[in-house]
Amino acid sequence: MAINKIYPDARAALDGVLRDGMTILSGGFGLCGIPASLIEAIREAGVRDLTIVSNNAGIDDAGLGILLKTRQVRKMISSYVGENATFAQQYLAGELEIEFNPQGTLAERIRAGGAGIPAFFTKTGYGTDVAKGKETREFDGEHYVMERGIRADLAIVHAWKADTEGNLVYRKTARNFNPVMATAAELVVAEVEEIVPAGTFDPDMIVTPGIFVNRIVRPAVIEKRIEQRTVRKRAA
Repeated sequence: MAINKIYPDARAALDGVLRDGMTILSGGFGLCGIPASLIEAIREAGVRDLTIVSNNAGIDDAGLGILLKTRQVRKMISSYVGENATFAQQYLAGELEIEFNPQGTLAERIRAGGAGIPAFFTKTGYGTDVAKGKETREFDGEHYVMERGIRADLAIVHAWKADTEGNLVYRKTARNFNPVMATAAELVVAEVEEIVPAGTFDPDMIVTPGIFVNRIVRPAVIEKRIEQRTVRKRAA
């Protein structure tokens, strides 16, 4: 019997999944490729003490920033948080825990978690605050710091298209962290812009195989905000 992975809205797609204290992987880079409707559904659910793994924390009124405003996040594991004043205020006040990672290390930690690799060694961060409290080793005369793989209870991702089997295709830079996150959680919910019949995709187009994806939702409205609008002045 075929499994129906399609849910009518973000709230239904997260029904029975959310709980206090869980760890969530959230795809996106800035506001590009973020699962906005799923983040809003988490806010509406009111779950608290969350650990969120994401490249950044959105901005004050969009993306993961809306969960910071409602103080639902206990800890962020991120590489960059400079666009969010709420984040800075809570962190400096000791109200939010942060685990900073170099961006490539963060991506590799998630990829490792998805591949069943518990830890790996990298040169990045050796001799800096990033390496404090971590195991270090020397290989062939070079120094490395050990980083742990990351797995989560839930991954929320954004894709361009899905077929009814859950196979995902991403669009350009909106791909970013989404594919690795879709492999590294116990349950994966994908927000998509279009759902097509199974068999529509050329197999070589598929980035995330449907075996990783448990639930799919296509929001009625998808807002694509620009975090930093940079334009050229019009010619006279």
